[in-house]
Amino acid sequence: MDVLYTAEATSSGGREGRVRTSDGVLDLPLPMPKELGGPGRPGATNPEQLFAAGYAACFENALLRAAWERRVRLEGSSVTARVGIGRMENGRFNLQVDLVVSLAGVDEAAAAVLARAAHEEICPYSRATRGNIDVKVSVA
Repeated sequence: MDVLYTAEATSSGGREGRVRTSDGVLDLPLPMPKELGGPGRPGATNPEQLFAAGYAACFENALLRAAWERRVRLEGSSVTARVGIGRMENGRFNLQVDLVVSLAGVDEAAAAVLARAAHEEICPYSRATRGNIDVKVSVA
């Protein structure tokens, strides 16, 4: 692979610490969410929110690429990513992702074709998670 860009972030203190990118754009506290037994603090984030934001942005761009390749004109688009964390049968934690696609100006069948192409062919996040966690893609 010919790497074109590398993002760098450092976490210290685990789920009760901070995360900071090398350029300082992100410098955020990471309290444990209340749902996982932590304090959860307003104005703070967690790894699942950061992953959801990255996956949603990447997947939407993959949708735009799929539409461009197929010469489909979009009037607007959005992707909502819901990243859940929970325990598996063996007691270990794992993630699941639900991606909800909204494509303005495209009927549901065409939107489903674009979403499938984005997920199966284009999005690097989808490629990285494939076979590792459950990812569901739906069209709203």
